[in-house]
Amino acid sequence: MKKLLAASLLMLPLMSGAQNYQLVWEDQFDEPALNETFWTIQVNGDGGGNNELQYYRRENISIENHPTENVSCLVLNAKRENYLNKTCTSGRVVTQNKVSCRYGKIEARIHLPHTANGLWPAFWMMGEDIATVGWPQCGETDILEMGHASGITNGTQDRLFNGACHWGPSWQNHPMYAKETTWPTSIQEGFHLFTLVWTETAIKMYLDQDKNPNVAPYYEMAITNTATLNDPGHYFHKPFHILLNLAVGGNFPGIWDINKVTALDANGTAAKMYIDYVRIYQQGTVNEVLNVPGQSNAITPDAATSKKNVHLNPVIDHVMLDDFEQMDEVAIVSLKGEMVQKITPSTNRIDLTSLSAGLYLLRIAYKNHTNETHKLVKL
Repeated sequence: MKKLLAASLLMLPLMSGAQNYQLVWEDQFDEPALNETFWTIQVNGDGGGNNELQYYRRENISIENHPTENVSCLVLNAKRENYLNKTCTSGRVVTQNKVSCRYGKIEARIHLPHTANGLWPAFWMMGEDIATVGWPQCGETDILEMGHASGITNGTQDRLFNGACHWGPSWQNHPMYAKETTWPTSIQEGFHLFTLVWTETAIKMYLDQDKNPNVAPYYEMAITNTATLNDPGHYFHKPFHILLNLAVGGNFPGIWDINKVTALDANGTAAKMYIDYVRIYQQGTVNEVLNVPGQSNAITPDAATSKKNVHLNPVIDHVMLDDFEQMDEVAIVSLKGEMVQKITPSTNRIDLTSLSAGLYLLRIAYKNHTNETHKLVKL
């Protein structure tokens, strides 16, 4: 059922205010094991730079049916157990060097564990260039973090969460903006949708936008200012990858002793973070970027306008080609890598009336053995 739904959603526009978004990538975790074409399972006990207590292991990542909903989920399992000088284990996955995007609507449907005192679940993004520029110069966007010490102090662990951004030229006293929200009811009972809307001007985050499309953002930050190196406009206009993890203890909850982590029992029963799906939507604008393995859709920012021999976007019923005599083949490919239409152009006009509305790639192979790829938006 999930796969059929995904195929139909790919061509359907989704409205968010006045913005028209289309599904361009998703993982619904309905295979027997995690798809490592998209994800890397991280294995380490380095504390995440925050003095966390867990050791991240492959064994703590699973695909399971949710106990009350008929959906297959990625599950991050946190357990109290001794392993390689750590007192607990857990799971963390990342799309680094696999799936990344610049701008769009990025969301995950998550059933959070009971954090009690000590669990720190997170859904977040980091700049794809972290390996070359380091942190925080790569930029960091925390769409969801839960388990902060202030919630423990106030007894609102199941309702208090935050969004945050980190950036700057160096880690010493780096700029950041974090905002806590205390929801009226627990968000640790059942699934909730966490959404990042990332445009050229702002970062906004929403809770349960599927249930209330007009809900106000719980976090909002402008990213246009570039006056100094400490301004966010230098750090949030490049591809970011996705991370999901379930940390235990550390600086965020203010707990560094496993005996004070009330969320994990001594018998090793797992605390589980269920992720139903992760999705990326985009509008088909020129400056959006989407990188997915096996798909030639890493479009440069000005690709749709800089090449003068193709006239788009968006299109309704046709594409016009200049210099079509120099083209060997024109192909239209879905964002899942499926061939939709292949043409050997004999005129300067390609008829698209039979093409469903959606976001595609237009690939041109020239007779001189060069190639081009354009983003194609069909209305």
